[in-house]
Amino acid sequence: MKPKIKISDFNYPLPDERIAKFPLEKRDSSKLLVYNKGVIEDSLFSSLADFLPQDSFMVFNNTKVVPARLFFRKPTGAVIEILCLNPVAPEDYVTSFASVGECAWKAVVGNAKKWKDGEIYFMGDEKSGKLNFRASLMHKGDSMESVVRFKWDAPVTFSEVLDICGQVPIPPYLNRKTQAIDRTRYQTIYAKQEGSVAAPTAGLHFTDDVLRTLDAKRILRENICLHVGAGTFVPVKSEFIDGHKMHSEPFSVSKEFVKSLMDVKPGQKVISVGTTSTRCLESLYYIGVHCIENKLDLSGTVPAPVGQWEPYETSPAYSLKESLEGILEFLEKNSLNRLVAGTSIIIVPGYKFKVVDIQITNFHQPQSTLLLLISAIVGDDWKRIYSHALDNGYRFLSYGDSSVLFR
Repeated sequence: MKPKIKISDFNYPLPDERIAKFPLEKRDSSKLLVYNKGVIEDSLFSSLADFLPQDSFMVFNNTKVVPARLFFRKPTGAVIEILCLNPVAPEDYVTSFASVGECAWKAVVGNAKKWKDGEIYFMGDEKSGKLNFRASLMHKGDSMESVVRFKWDAPVTFSEVLDICGQVPIPPYLNRKTQAIDRTRYQTIYAKQEGSVAAPTAGLHFTDDVLRTLDAKRILRENICLHVGAGTFVPVKSEFIDGHKMHSEPFSVSKEFVKSLMDVKPGQKVISVGTTSTRCLESLYYIGVHCIENKLDLSGTVPAPVGQWEPYETSPAYSLKESLEGILEFLEKNSLNRLVAGTSIIIVPGYKFKVVDIQITNFHQPQSTLLLLISAIVGDDWKRIYSHALDNGYRFLSYGDSSVLFR
């Protein structure tokens, strides 16, 4: 049954001056709020390892933010902004970024009323001018459903085109234009797989020094990849959360990762770096159920995606180990070394966690799905945590400070 949660119950006052507009000079000098068994402590992110159990299993999202915001101009002079969301032709991220000459992407189109048809050309400089980069509208849809075909003449990949022409799509609530610093700082130091239009911001605090302190404590570090879509910024407009639609996001994990997760011993804690990692890890359980029950997508080649309300409307009897065994059997049967799947999962109060024990995360917007996820972890104590952060000078949202929350 879908939970009946009133979104106004998850509101709190967030003055604009508490939103971090720029990153700190040093990533790990951010504040760290630690919540464990109802007790709140203040520290610095550089001391993160001091608060984590030895021999834990820590999971990072190694997605990489792409400079996916592009500005084109119509012959009439109208400026059209295009934010690339996910590839359509070719559909695979790696193949699309490697495309030469043309490709098509689902996109958010700004000033869409002034672009009904016809090619538009990139507003660029001398370097980008050599590309003859242009766009045409294949399908005009609502919100995030338009499809744009890109073409360019130079013998370079689409990834290189974006690097030359694109801007990093920083969050709209920063209320400023993208600056040079965002190219490096709106990116984790371990980012690897291109595809996100928003950073998994909990990871922005990590430095090589912090990683070394984790290694010294024998905390195992593993990676998953969930490409963060623009849906992460979509506000909840319905009165109750069951009226909000989550957008599907692709994620992938290696066969070796699944085996490592299976090897986690009773009592060994799983630490999730960021809400995206949590959504991926918790989705794995349901993907395993799909593998066991042979629920495939329309192509019949990959497990069916996890539905938004699936955890609340189904009660699978399988253990986590059985679910992961189902994934391994699926991968071996299809000679695959990597699981690729999709999820629309929403984690709200009442959710029963299958994998994650400890959450590392930033401070989120009022009345957001991410704040509901925090409440699913710590219950009503989210109010104490956020009040403490507001009273003690913590910086909020993407470039803000961090917290580590124990369930």
